[in-house]
Amino acid sequence: MVEEEVLKEVDKGLMLPLMEEFYTIQGEGYHKGTAAYFIRVGGCDVGCHWCDVKESWNAGTHPPTAINDIVENAAKYSNTIVVTGGEPLTWNMDPLTSALKEKKLNTHIETSGAYPLTGTWDWICLSPKKNKLPEERIYDVAHELKVIVYNKHDLIFAEEQAAKVNGDCILYLQPEWSVRDKVVPLIVDYVMANPKWKVSLQTHKYLNIP
Repeated sequence: MVEEEVLKEVDKGLMLPLMEEFYTIQGEGYHKGTAAYFIRVGGCDVGCHWCDVKESWNAGTHPPTAINDIVENAAKYSNTIVVTGGEPLTWNMDPLTSALKEKKLNTHIETSGAYPLTGTWDWICLSPKKNKLPEERIYDVAHELKVIVYNKHDLIFAEEQAAKVNGDCILYLQPEWSVRDKVVPLIVDYVMANPKWKVSLQTHKYLNIP
């Protein structure tokens, strides 16, 4: 397939810049501890300075891969499929989730919400970022709000975001890994004083798994 045709397929969401795919244990948020197959899609311009997958940012470094191949691989491993990035909503997620749903798989997404919501999702984890705020619609449908805490000011941002989500959305504060020793006590105290929040930890890093 020539490059121009490939780009058209990517624009339609029929091919995606696939960074990696792997079967592991979900380490964060509501579904932590659950076996899940992860599809990591390249491409992100949100640009968090503490991002631990900066190699995902440049979509051009990841091969455009047919979604049918991605789905066939995913279906071999798990009923729970987590689409992450990068920022997966950079791309049209409708074809991917339609194909996953045809195989009766549970579709989860981890997103900053910075782009319009596409796809059919059983679980939406919204993790908003200050430098590129979410599109308004996603606040109404997010199942969990996960705010990464790097410093004390992030708690103010967390409350601003919590005021926008729907009433059923579960609220999580998660320490940024590189400063966890500093911010975990801050988060613990905050959650105890504001019990609408829960603590989320990157348990997969403690387990030393992907």
